[in-house]
Parts: sequence; structure tokens; C-alpha cells
Amino acid sequence: MDFLRPSSLTEALAVKAERPDAVPIAGGTDVMVELNFDHRRPGALLDLNRVTELAEWTEIDGRIRLGASVPYVRVIAELGEVLPALAMASRTVGSPQIRNRGTVGGNLGAASPAGDTHPVLLVLGAEIEAASIRGTRLIPAEEFYLGVKRNALEPDELITAVHLPAEAGPQQFAKVGTRNAMVIAVCSFALALHLDTREIRAAVGSAAPTPRRATAAEEFLSGELPWSTKASLTDSVKRRFGELVSEASSPIDDVRGSADYRKHALSVLARRTLTWAWNDFQNGERECA
Repeated sequence: MDFLRPSSLTEALAVKAERPDAVPIAGGTDVMVELNFDHRRPGALLDLNRVTELAEWTEIDGRIRLGASVPYVRVIAELGEVLPALAMASRTVGSPQIRNRGTVGGNLGAASPAGDTHPVLLVLGAEIEAASIRGTRLIPAEEFYLGVKRNALEPDELITAVHLPAEAGPQQFAKVGTRNAMVIAVCSFALALHLDTREIRAAVGSAAPTPRRATAAEEFLSGELPWSTKASLTDSVKRRFGELVSEASSPIDDVRGSADYRKHALSVLARRTLTWAWNDFQNGERECA
């Protein structure tokens, strides 16, 4: 196995073009597990740790450009105010050691249905920046996930950044695991209230072949929320929202949980996160457009 160590993004893209079989590695929290268990044996590893361009984030005109190699611990510490749901999801990833090494870019590259950040990227309308020697393109998060551990990258492309809106409104993320820490999600759920458009976005994780939005639940809730009065939500609205979120999933039975349990858990997570997000809206200073 070849170990390739470019020192700049230009060099990394050139290497990826020459060796499309090379597997990118930065934190290594997914790739090294696959290598250790002999689930993957690539011809080359492409180490991106010396590519400093991937390890920074910037904010321009209300948009965050999050470099693909920015670790979870920095998302939590530096972006918790403007990307609260992403910070919440980042806190649930592995252990402190994993959060110091793991990245959103790596989560995207692995494209596991159980990836913790995926539902958040969907509800925030994230765009994934993919680059090659041919140029750079932005892929909407909804078009990025093609199947179990399959994504929309071309063989010669690298994930260079994720583009997200800053301060989009109340956001929540929650997941269920077989224990409280260092666990793969049995199921997960993210919710965002987009105040400027009075739009709800909701997405499920670890409950279908890919992370997916719960569009019927979004449409129902967008029409039911008392945006102008900020009145408390009725139990019937919360319950129906939870039911529609559950119906949006298509989980399987596996060692972490049954399909029926996942559906039930998602309905509970949906009701809880809706309550928390609406409380944030009621107590916040920002009004709807």
C-alpha cells in the first residue's frame, strides 16, 4: 500500500487525479477501523494532514465555509453559536480523542447512514464543496448521499469544504444509542426552524439506506406552527409531527435495534426536539419575517 503525503491542496488534487484509487485520510477515525478489520485494502492512502487549506473555516456574507479537515472539537468550541445543531451532533461523536481527530469531511466521505452530522447538513441546506484538477463544484446535501456508504463524488474529487448558513434559527439534534457515549446511532434526528421563510426542515439518520428529509412532516408542521403569536404547541400537533417523521423512515432490524424500535424512537425524538426548538423560538429575540 502506498502512503501519499501532499503538502498543498494543488498537490493533493494532482495526486488524486493520478491515483483515483487513493483513499483520503485526515482524522482516520473511519478509514483506520476498516483497515484494522480488513474490510478495505486500498492501493494507496492519501494523507491530507499537511494540507492546511482544509483545516480552516471562514464566514462570508452569512455563510460558513467549513474546511473538510476541521475537527469536531473545533466545531464545538468555535461554531457552537452559529451552527448549534452541528455542534450538538459533534458532541455525540465517539470519545474526546475521536472528536479531536474526526471531521465533518470524513463523515461525508464515509457516507454511512449512521453518520451523526448527516441529518444536520440536510436540515441546514448544506452544500458540499468537491474539487479536482478539473475545477470545483457545490453538491447539495440532498444529492450527495447515493446509498449505503456511497456518495456523489467522482473518482478524482476530494471534499474540500462544507458550506452552511450561519444563524439560521432554532436548531436541534438528538440521537439514540445503546449507551450514552462512544456509540453508533440506533437512530438520529435533526430539526431546524428557518424563520426568514417560515420553513421547517427535519431529517432522520440511521433509519434508511441514506439520511433523508421527512418532507411530509415538514409540510405539516410548517402550516401548523403559530409563527406570529408564538403560542405554545398542542400535544396533537407534536404527536402528528412525530408520526410523520416515523413514517419517513425505512429502517432495518440489526444488532443495534429493531425497525419497530427505530420508528418509535424517531417519533419520540421528533416531539422532543420540536418542543426544545419552539421553546428557543418563544424565548428568543429574533422574529419571523
